[in-house]
This record gives sequence, structure tokens and C-alpha cells, in this order.
Amino acid sequence: MTDASFPPPIGRSSVRMARGSAPWLVPAWAAAGTAVLASRGARWRTALAVPAVGLAAGMTWFFRDPERGPAPGRMLCAADGVVQSVDAQPDGRTRVAVFMNPLNVHVNRAPLAGTVVGVEHRPGGFRPAFDKDSERNERVIWTFETEIGEITVVQIAGAMVRRIVPYLTEGQKVEKGERIGLIRFGSRVDVYLPAGITPAVANGQQVRAGETRLDRD
Repeated sequence: MTDASFPPPIGRSSVRMARGSAPWLVPAWAAAGTAVLASRGARWRTALAVPAVGLAAGMTWFFRDPERGPAPGRMLCAADGVVQSVDAQPDGRTRVAVFMNPLNVHVNRAPLAGTVVGVEHRPGGFRPAFDKDSERNERVIWTFETEIGEITVVQIAGAMVRRIVPYLTEGQKVEKGERIGLIRFGSRVDVYLPAGITPAVANGQQVRAGETRLDRD
């Protein structure tokens, strides 16, 4: 089952708000609107309204959800951010970990087309996503059956907010680059490449979900 807005519908803006952002955006803008209305006629109240408006604008920027490709390539990155590590695993797979800071888009995407055969939520701690102890953080583990075998994508919650919002359920079809879910605030996404697949990214590289190629021919 594909995302209703993928590819972008004709006549719509190329940027929208992420699904799952309303519980944060609505109160933030309500507070900002109230502060602005209350500030009329008094400079000191206007100064007090500025932080509320700034917070609402920052939340809007954080929860942006731009339309993307998908770009050419067999496998695409699942997250915006910087590659934190590229590690060979004992089972022959390669894990590519991407750290997302609060300025990155936090909507994650499927690396390639397939079927969702597993969506597992695991509760845990809330260490900073760049900390080695984040291996015990709350996470959602996605398993996709694809033309090149089974692909695992792991969304890992960060320290600031404890909520991962999946967009798909087990049994659904997914297209390459389709949105799969949102992680609120700082976080990390790991993609496990099947044995025999060579990664095309390196530590420290900036990547974009749905646009940066993840594997090498």
C-alpha cells in the first residue's frame, strides 16, 4: 500500500507537515496565537510573545515533510543526517547508522520496494542517539521482504522525546522511498544491508532519505 502523497500530487505544495506532528504543532501554534493576541497594546507583552512564536516556528520547521524522488539507485538511505558508522555484523550483514540532529527531516523512508513482514516496537531507555548506550533505547524494528532479500530498518528514539510513529503495518506493500514513519526529535536510524551488498556511504557523510544511494554496484 503506497503513501497517498507519493509521488507528489499535482497542484500540492512540495512540503507538508509530517503525520504524527499535530500533538506538538497544534498546542504550539495555539499558545503562539494566544500570546500574540494578548500582546496587543503593550510592548512588554509583545516581547513575551516572541519566544512562543519562535517555538511554534521551530516546531513547524522540525516537522516539515518535503516530497522526495525517489532518486536512481537500487537502495536509498532511510534517513536524513550524517553517517555515524558503517559496521560489518557477525551474520555477514552491514549496518549503516545515520544520526539525525534536530535540524534534519525526521520522516524516514523505505530503502527499496518490498513488503512489510515485521513491525516490532521495543521499549527501552532514552539516551542521546549518538551515545553508545543508545543501543538500549526505545526502537521500532522494521523487516522488509525485497527482491534482494530481507532488509532490516531500525528507528531509534533519542533523549528528548519518547515517541516513534509508524506509518505502515505488517503485510503492506511499500515503494522505494515511501514514508514509513516519524521519530520525534533527535534520533538515529540503522539500515542492515544483506550479506554481499557493499555500502556506498562512509562515516561522516551527509545523506538524505529517499535521495542518497546506499549500496554500490
